Amino acid sequence: MFEQDLERLKREHLLRRLTVLNAESGPIVTAAGERLLLMCSNDYLGLSTHPALSQATRAALDKYGCGAGASRLVSGTTALHAELELRIARFKGTEAALLFNSGYAANTGIIPAIAGPGDLILSDSLNHASIIDGCRLSKARTEIYRHCDLYDLERLLQSSSGTNRTLIVTDGVFSMDGDLAPLPGLVSLADRYNVLLMVDDAHATGVLGRTGRGSAEHFGLEGRIPIQMGTLGKALGSFGAYAAGSRDLIDLLVNQARSFMFSTALPPSICAASIAALAIVEQESGFKNKLWENREYFVGGLHAIGIDTGRSETMIVPLVVGKSETAAALSEKLFDEGIYATAIRPPTVPEGSARIRMTVMASHSREDLDRVIRILSRLKQEGCL
Repeated sequence: MFEQDLERLKREHLLRRLTVLNAESGPIVTAAGERLLLMCSNDYLGLSTHPALSQATRAALDKYGCGAGASRLVSGTTALHAELELRIARFKGTEAALLFNSGYAANTGIIPAIAGPGDLILSDSLNHASIIDGCRLSKARTEIYRHCDLYDLERLLQSSSGTNRTLIVTDGVFSMDGDLAPLPGLVSLADRYNVLLMVDDAHATGVLGRTGRGSAEHFGLEGRIPIQMGTLGKALGSFGAYAAGSRDLIDLLVNQARSFMFSTALPPSICAASIAALAIVEQESGFKNKLWENREYFVGGLHAIGIDTGRSETMIVPLVVGKSETAAALSEKLFDEGIYATAIRPPTVPEGSARIRMTVMASHSREDLDRVIRILSRLKQEGCL
């Protein structure tokens, strides 16, 4: 039944395969019997293998078992869920927070809970797929503004009369290009036109801002963004996601966010790992500082050999090659060289912008980064980049 669909994907160089990792320890993974340098993980601070997270997980497993048993509204809320939400609210400087099972579940739950028929959503053209799907599920009218273009956004705001509620939604850090949303301008427009602003801080939580609290702290906008979403499975090394905002917002989500209401709760042990990760981010700045040192070193090395990193301002470093076939071939060449960096192709990115999305971690050594730069330099000379 599905052979023709799979053949089409193969012809268009869009067929994806899962790579099984047999062992992982920091930036080194083992796949197909080969030890590989990992250059595409979102474990930006390297916390997924931190002993404190492992110890917290084991202790919670012994006390609570493996699963939560039910949705949060039935019988799945434990003391660890409640504690983690209090810790997230404190971390984000908001009145309250609510856990979701993933970033995708958060965005497809939050957006339809606060916007619906008769409302208007204004969404950045490069927002994550989970935001796009959240907008679709809401059944609100959705208009797309050009990427980070405040003038285009204001044009849409000026013609938004007659709607019940208007919501601007954006990524804080854009996951495929590594650039930042123009939050000061977005906050100003939201205030001027009296509309809601939601920021997806999945790739900013733990890494942006003086103390790692994300985009709002980075731009000095604490208390100015009414709806913040973020994840626990990237820089925090655990799993799950959250919404943070006013008490009224969180109470509304508890009652109207379907992905929260009708999903079995996160395992308590995962909550324990996230609590441990938040404590590390709050108490130890060394991981974040090392990440940014590595980022500047790596990007500087790439620029020195003539590789363009596009709009990247963060640890997400895209190497845009254009065609899906070229990106897939480059990924295979890197794999043969002992570098694990997957090809990113449509529909994840727009047509003609296939790429290798490299990411820097705090746990990378200078030797690791030098090795990648040397290999990329040679591949560039061979015409692969």
